[in-house]
Amino acid sequence: MPRLPDSLGALRHDNFRWYWTATTVNLAGTTMSGVALAFAVLSITDSASALGIVLAAETIPTAALMLLGGVIADRLPLTAVLRVGMVVLGASQGAVATLVLTHTARIWMIVVLAVVNGVANALTFPALQSILPRLVPAELLQQANALQSFARGSLRVVGPTVSALLVVGVGAGWALAFDAATWLAAAAILVKVRLPPRPSREDRPSTFVELREGWTYFRSTQWLWVVVLAFSMLNLVQVGALSTLGPPRAKETFGIAGWGLFLSVESVGLIATTLVMLRRPLRRPLLSGMLGIGLISLPMLVLGLRPDLPLLVVCGFAAGAGTEVFSMGWNLAMQEQVPEAMLSRAISYDVLGSIIAVPVGELLYGPLGESFGYRDVLVVSGVVYAAICLVTLSSRSVRGLRRVPADPLAVPQT
Repeated sequence: MPRLPDSLGALRHDNFRWYWTATTVNLAGTTMSGVALAFAVLSITDSASALGIVLAAETIPTAALMLLGGVIADRLPLTAVLRVGMVVLGASQGAVATLVLTHTARIWMIVVLAVVNGVANALTFPALQSILPRLVPAELLQQANALQSFARGSLRVVGPTVSALLVVGVGAGWALAFDAATWLAAAAILVKVRLPPRPSREDRPSTFVELREGWTYFRSTQWLWVVVLAFSMLNLVQVGALSTLGPPRAKETFGIAGWGLFLSVESVGLIATTLVMLRRPLRRPLLSGMLGIGLISLPMLVLGLRPDLPLLVVCGFAAGAGTEVFSMGWNLAMQEQVPEAMLSRAISYDVLGSIIAVPVGELLYGPLGESFGYRDVLVVSGVVYAAICLVTLSSRSVRGLRRVPADPLAVPQT
């Protein structure tokens, strides 16, 4: 294989290269599906509350089953868990696309299929998040995470805008159908990722005992539970303000295509930051991350105070950059600080805590916006979001966390 630049060194490892290819193919669809689903729902019933119900129908089972997903990822082959989950997600998204394309979709039908998606997400997400340390050496983890982020950000530049144009031109169903196809293609590509089986444990404890072990580790690790607690509130606000109120606010002001553009430019900021972090290491990952994620408050304030598309685009760029700084910092903290045997369970508690209040935001913000006006709800949300980020940094365990020096003799389990 030709020599790769040092910043792309993770791609020298076959397992990571196939995994990166599979997730990149999948991202080509998922970056389009959010916009398409939102406006598919709004085309059936022009109601932010209905959109919130659909979003919550996926989030609730995801939260309810996330801990089980963590145990499954620690017990079963990671690639097998991922392939099964991707096939289920492809099939359910294909069903949504068919309903939309044939003009037979009803809100209750989309809700049922959203529940299926939520179950599949819960059972596969911990495996998706915990597999990376088994694909590359420890010293390449930041590069591997950056390459993942670069692919995600690049496709998010194109995906939302293309999806919005498809919605306006031929309808949301075609974007949803493309997403379904990419889930199935990614499952096929993952066959090439081959990891050795984990050592068998004849004395393996029960599922309940493993969940209790995970909880003990979670509550005894201060930086972990502090950030997760913060994100239980941050995600409630973000999903409620941007995912639930954002599309209808855009529709009544600068239009559907403008909303797609905002989401795309947000990813330009993510990509630009990823390119920097391919070579520039984070020293204090959570300090940088919490300062970065606080920039998400800017689009909320702009949507509320002055829904002007050029200004929103600038704030979207900043929010994308900040999101990538947090994502990189959090992934590195989890992958370096948490023992490999505990990682999937720690991730499951992380995700559960982070999304457990999201359905509240999805269900609450529609009625709030319709009762008090989108403007006031969005402005208050922006202020609250920024305040939570600053309060989180008052914890020394968060702002003082540093990188773990890599062991030069360590090799991935491939």
